Amino acid sequence: MGKKRRGRDRLMTCVSCGRAVPRDKAVDYERRSSFTTDFRDKENVTAFSSNVEYYCISCAKHRKIFEKKKKQAERRRERREGRF
Repeated sequence: MGKKRRGRDRLMTCVSCGRAVPRDKAVDYERRSSFTTDFRDKENVTAFSSNVEYYCISCAKHRKIFEKKKKQAERRRERREGRF
């Protein structure tokens, strides 16, 4: 997770606490949500949206975002190994 370019990186604000964190150090978390019109006929409309939220390291650990990403990576590895 090192820097790929030199110089000052853009600051992102943490969604939880409001702390200013450099972008390469911030943890990005994609939140997906769906909205539906609760009609029971043909005109039922479903819309999906996703937005990226940035957390500082301490808030990400507190919300256990790191652990979720580790478990997701392990599942992906298991799926890849099972294919071959």
